[in-house]
Amino acid sequence: MAGTSSGIVAALTAAALGAVGFLAYQAHATAPASLGVRPAAGAPPLATAGKAPRDRRHPTALPRGSGWGERVVYSLDDDRVWLVGATNRVQRTFRVNPGNIDPPIGTYWVTSRSSAVTGSDGVPVEHVVRFTSMDGLAIGFSAAVGNGEPQTGAERSARTGGIRETRVNGDAMWAFATIGVRVVVIR
Repeated sequence: MAGTSSGIVAALTAAALGAVGFLAYQAHATAPASLGVRPAAGAPPLATAGKAPRDRRHPTALPRGSGWGERVVYSLDDDRVWLVGATNRVQRTFRVNPGNIDPPIGTYWVTSRSSAVTGSDGVPVEHVVRFTSMDGLAIGFSAAVGNGEPQTGAERSARTGGIRETRVNGDAMWAFATIGVRVVVIR
């Protein structure tokens, strides 16, 4: 009897492994080539899109066509960010104050973070979440410490890729946007 039971278990195990292998092959064969490929910092975005459709009755609603799943959505035209959870529900949305260098429209990933640094405009910032760079200038979200004013007139004309948020929103971004989280930039 023990020989029969172990034979049945072995047959069921083999069948299960075969089914899993077949499903894995199907998934691999039908997945887009770019799936799972994360560009290096400064690399061009994976996809581009035009202006995402907006709900005119609810201007803070997540724009349609901004993707699916866990991500940060950043609208260049609206100067707004949405933190979107894995089930596609908005966890938080807020306005931001962008620098004078905008990232190209597309999909990026959080590549680095710093708890506190000085921005290229001379302003001390915290909770820096970077997702790309352009011409050697890092682009990412940060919150100014203190009043957030540049220290001298020279820094005011500095090229900045910092997308500034309030300290409260910076705390939320810091908790949400860990290394590898997707950032979708839309018009």
